[in-house]
Amino acid sequence: MNIAQAIIIAIIEGITEFLPISSTGHMILTEALLRMGSSDFAKTYIVTIQFGAIVSVIVLYWRRFVQSFRFYSLLGIGFLPAALIGFLFGGIIDQLLDNVVVVAIMLIIGGIVLVVCDQWFTTPRNDHISWRTALYIGCFQCCAMIPGVSRSAATIIGGMVFGLSRKQAAEFSFLLAVPTMLAAAGYKILKTPGGFSHHEIIMLIIGNITACLVAGIAIKGFIAYLSNHGFRHFGYYRIALGGVILILMLCGYDLRIV
Repeated sequence: MNIAQAIIIAIIEGITEFLPISSTGHMILTEALLRMGSSDFAKTYIVTIQFGAIVSVIVLYWRRFVQSFRFYSLLGIGFLPAALIGFLFGGIIDQLLDNVVVVAIMLIIGGIVLVVCDQWFTTPRNDHISWRTALYIGCFQCCAMIPGVSRSAATIIGGMVFGLSRKQAAEFSFLLAVPTMLAAAGYKILKTPGGFSHHEIIMLIIGNITACLVAGIAIKGFIAYLSNHGFRHFGYYRIALGGVILILMLCGYDLRIV
């Protein structure tokens, strides 16, 4: 991986992390198209640059983080299911990160679910998030451990299923990303043998700064778009992208990460 590739990956991360279109899926596909190779550092990089995206959420929603203990308890309850599943099945999840076919299929399935949910769950039933709702959303978040599902899509759909408005579900998804992504990135760094070289540290710094700036713009734009248009266009995009990937692979185009 060179610095130009690192910046491209970081831009993809910043744009897609909080949109319901699968950031991990897009970064895996970008790796394949750029022929970056499936190195240990590349796998670590696409997880650790999530630190930059985390910072953008904290900056934009800093007032939420100086509220009551209840706010942190909701995030903690929502985080628990993913922490448990990630601890138990982390090895299997890592193996799936190399599978472009899985990404394509989950993009299509997730797109269909988004379109359906955007039509069905139009009237919010709850005006606040309870501990039970936070736990249910956390369970939905576990689905996003399959690359191509999208953590944002899974948690937003979970929130809408249990009565939240589109904006409430999206904002809780952003906030729940903080402990989830922080844990995933921190764990990945601890598992990296021998630490990072000087060149790799530079790429991580540049990548996180890039991801932070781009993610902040994406969050603001997404909330504005959501109020007027909903999720269906994101669903259509996922279906189209997944379909194109499968067609290219059937036609013999090699999208494997090598």
